[in-house]
Amino acid sequence: MLWITFAWGSCFVAINIGLADAPLLWFAALRALIAGGALLAVAGIRGAAVPRAPRTWLLIGVMGVVNVAFAFAAMFGGVVGLSTGAASVLASAEPLLILLPAWWFYREAISVRTFIPMAIGFTGLLAVAVPGGGGTGAWLSITAAVAITAGTLISRQVRSDILPFIAWQFIVGGAILALAAWLFDGPPVINWSAKFIAVLLYLSLVGTAAAFLGWFTEAQNCRLDDLTAWTFLVPVFGILLSAFVLGEKQTTWGLAGMGLVVASMIVLILPGLVRSGRARAELRRHPPDDLGGRVGDVRADCSLEDQRT
Repeated sequence: MLWITFAWGSCFVAINIGLADAPLLWFAALRALIAGGALLAVAGIRGAAVPRAPRTWLLIGVMGVVNVAFAFAAMFGGVVGLSTGAASVLASAEPLLILLPAWWFYREAISVRTFIPMAIGFTGLLAVAVPGGGGTGAWLSITAAVAITAGTLISRQVRSDILPFIAWQFIVGGAILALAAWLFDGPPVINWSAKFIAVLLYLSLVGTAAAFLGWFTEAQNCRLDDLTAWTFLVPVFGILLSAFVLGEKQTTWGLAGMGLVVASMIVLILPGLVRSGRARAELRRHPPDDLGGRVGDVRADCSLEDQRT
């Protein structure tokens, strides 16, 4: 999750740089199509089966519209209307947006220990974003967060191989973006400089293909509130990179907000890391064939929520 959130945070800087050489919708379409093509190539090398079930293709179509076409167009538009740091903040509201749907659809109970740090982290995000101003850019960034949240929830319904599924959703979404770009902007007018090609490849292969593959794989195996809590780090990386690469200045409020975000992340993630470390240590001391009578002891050290997990 650290490298995934770093990759996503760096995407906002890459988008800011690339928009100087390409129209917004065409840039977003290229990002999706190259990512989808790369994942299809990997799926072919692996011999992954092409999805055949009508239900799977329905989900691919929905994900292509919501998680790719809407999310990417809104994300790129948010970067145009806001500073890079502020856009990365508002587009990372997923941890709070997903709490209620995760409880409603997947019966993931919301604990006080989870909600309070998330609320603190979201307060930190607002402290960073508010000085950046509102307007269309802010609403587009929030729309991107809603779309990505919906995509994460829908991904839980996938019952096929996740690799070709993700690849085809990018192909479908990229095709929709390309059609919209042709209708609104006409033929693509792009400056194919070495800088733009490097930014496009990084954005497509690292920030999209690899990062989303890792994200959706984890989304099928983890509690959604625990998983999306990590996305609080996306704007932290985005803001730091925008400061070093683009020279964007941060206010005192912004620095304080980042401090709140990092503090909330420590509170959310540290207990799980400690429990995981204890479990690994227990397994090292008592290999599986010697664990038999000790299961009760391990359970006694775990909360009810951990036992369910």
